[in-house]
Order: sequence, then structure tokens, then C-alpha cells
Amino acid sequence: MTATRQHNQHIWELFWEQSIEEVYANSERIIDQIRAVGDIENKRIMEVGAGSGRDSLKLVDLGAQAFVLDYAVNSLRRIRELALKQQKTIHLVRGDAFHMPFKADSIDIIFHQGLLEHFTNPEDILKESYYATKIGGRHISDVPQRFHLYTVVKHLLIWLNRWFAGWETEFSIGQLKRLHTEAGYLVRSAYGDWMRPSFFYRATRQALKKVGIRLPLYPRRVPVLSALRDRWRGYFKKQRIAFYTFMDIGVVAEKKD
Repeated sequence: MTATRQHNQHIWELFWEQSIEEVYANSERIIDQIRAVGDIENKRIMEVGAGSGRDSLKLVDLGAQAFVLDYAVNSLRRIRELALKQQKTIHLVRGDAFHMPFKADSIDIIFHQGLLEHFTNPEDILKESYYATKIGGRHISDVPQRFHLYTVVKHLLIWLNRWFAGWETEFSIGQLKRLHTEAGYLVRSAYGDWMRPSFFYRATRQALKKVGIRLPLYPRRVPVLSALRDRWRGYFKKQRIAFYTFMDIGVVAEKKD
């Protein structure tokens, strides 16, 4: 466990040396899940493995007491820069997801996006989160979905030692639910979303960067086509099979006792 964790720390220190403008923002999916829990005014909400912290900064606007935990100094530095720029108060915590510096039953909502897949023992992170979550509080895990072209390309690059994040895995929705249940949580709901912009666009942009051609971070939207796509996605997202096409999946779980 220690070797894997330290390996990732070095990788993420390097990753967060780059400008945050070059890093894709999350969709609103996590914010939507948190808002669906209920009023978050003055709630203590912690993002573990915070990265850019952009989700947490949005929660500050909704009245939450936001805490961001990361072991990468450069990540916390980027978050501090954003918070100062936006004139927002956010609590920076340098710490380890396996040994979080919080008391039992002290946090109303704990969430993370893109964290569990980087460790061979994600169940230990969930158990630590369970300890810190208040009774009746929520825990949200957001991870890459297994049955996707992204998974094939990722594992090929890992095999070639060319993947930006070192070692990484992925999950099925059933596996993700089971991990939460085994940690003691009651799974309340599950959700998913597709990659935006598409995987094809991101891969093309990354390939062209290597030869000095820079596409914009996000492609220009074509109003009519975008409206049709959004309508179709809204319908398809409600179908069970969609969980095998999503790029990202997540569960919202509750600590009962």
C-alpha cells in the first residue's frame, strides 16, 4: 500500500505543477448529487483527493463549510490560488486518505472524484471515510466505469508505461455498490455521466499537442446538434444499460449507525 501511495504522490505533485486552465473541470454531476441530499447551508463537507478543488469552491457558494484534503502540496497550492482569486474561504488540509486527521462522526458529507481507482485497496479509504462521516451523513464516490473504450486505451498506455497517472483501475456499478456496503454504508442511489468533451476529442487534442497543434480545451458547441444530443442523453441516462456506457459512475451512500 505504501509504495503505491507514494508513487502516486510524486506523480500528482508533477501533475499539479501545470496551469489549472489546462485541466478539465468536472461536470456538475457531483454538485447535483450533493444538492439532492438537502440543504447544505453550514454543513461540513470534505473533498478527499481534492485535485483542483473546483467542486468544493462551488459548494462554498452554496453556504457549505468546505474542507479539501490532499497529500500533494501542489494541489493545495493551486486550490489556495483559486480561492484567493475568487475571494472564498476554504479549509486546506494536507493529509492522507488512509489516515484522515478528523474525529469520528465529524463530517456531514465526504466526497471524492477520481480517487479510488489509483489504489489497490480502495476499501481502506472507504472505511476511513466511514469513521469520519456523521451518522446520517453521506459519502459520494465518483470513479471511472469499467466497460468503456477509455479502459482499453488506459491499460494499453499503463502497459507501455505512458499513462499520466501511473497505475489505475476502474469499477463496475455493482462492484462500487458492494465496496460501500462492505464498509458499512447504506447505498441510497447511483448515477453516471459521459465524458465531456468526448474521449475522442480529448485523445485527438492530446495527440496534436505533441506536434505543436493546440485545440481549445472544449470544442465549440453547435446549438441544434447539442440540443438533440442532450435530449437523447436525458432519455438514455434513465435506462439501466446506460451504466455500461457511462465514462464516470458514482454512488451516494449513508452512514446509518
